[in-house]
Amino acid sequence: MSLSPSKPFAFRPAEHLRRPADFRRTYDRRRSVSDSWLIVYACENGLPYLRLGLSVSRKVGQATHRNRLRRLYREAFRLTRHEMPTGLDLVLIPRKPDEPTLEALKRSLLRLVRQVARKIAQDEPKP
Repeated sequence: MSLSPSKPFAFRPAEHLRRPADFRRTYDRRRSVSDSWLIVYACENGLPYLRLGLSVSRKVGQATHRNRLRRLYREAFRLTRHEMPTGLDLVLIPRKPDEPTLEALKRSLLRLVRQVARKIAQDEPKP
């Protein structure tokens, strides 16, 4: 899947995790990292791009607040994904109802995705 030059930061439908089976597969892989803002679960997807799923619990607050957090986390992913390793399915789970700044979230997301990608790479058997 190539990025169109006119919209290099577009977030296409193919890059969304939607099916419960995809979420389950990512959780079952049991590869996660976290910090004070979020938990990132990841697994290989065999594709040349990243896919993103968000899981925001009702404990976080009302629907409007959960949707706002989803938009914020999706935007952070959209703006940093070109710096991340590819071929992964990611599930992001906010840790607290507080709303981080976009810059803090971008830094955190980038660091955590690189960390979990290293974990997954270490798991692969060496030939």
